[in-house]
Amino acid sequence: MTMIVEDGTGKSNANAYCTAAFAADYHAARGNAAWDAVEDADAAIVRATDYLTQVYGQRWQGIRKTGTQALDWPRYDVVIDGYAVDSTVIPDAVKNACAELALRAAAGDLLPDVEAEVLSESVGPISVTYAPGARQSAEFRAVDRILAKYLRSGGNNIPMVRA
Repeated sequence: MTMIVEDGTGKSNANAYCTAAFAADYHAARGNAAWDAVEDADAAIVRATDYLTQVYGQRWQGIRKTGTQALDWPRYDVVIDGYAVDSTVIPDAVKNACAELALRAAAGDLLPDVEAEVLSESVGPISVTYAPGARQSAEFRAVDRILAKYLRSGGNNIPMVRA
C-alpha cells in the first residue's frame, strides 16, 4: 500500500491527511510512547483518514475545493472563530484528529461490524447486562472535540450548494 498525503491541492489519489512524521511529532508532544510501537504507521494513518471520511464526511463546514479530489479536505467556505480557513491547506485540527485516530487504528478496527445488542451475558460467576440503547460501537470523544469547530452546527443540517 502506498500512502499519498493530501497537500491542500485536492489530489485525486490522496488517501491520508497527515504523514507518519506528523503523527510521530503529535504523539511525542503528548508523551504518548505507544506510537513508537506502531508497526505500520502508514496503514494506520490511511485507516484513520478513511474513518474521518466515513464518520465526518457529511458534517464538515463548507464545500470541497474540487469535484475530483479524493478526500473531504481541502474545502472552501470554512470559518473558524470569524476567520476563513485557507482552502489550500489541511487544518492542523484535521491532521491532529487523523494522528489521534491512527494510534487507535493500529490497535484495531475503528468501524467494526455491529452485532445484535447483548442484554445479558454470563460467564461463570460474572454477569453483564447492558442498558437499553447502549452504544455498540466506539465513540472517540477526543476526536469529536478536536474537530468540533470544523463541523456544521446542529444535527441534521442539509448542505447548501451554489447554483
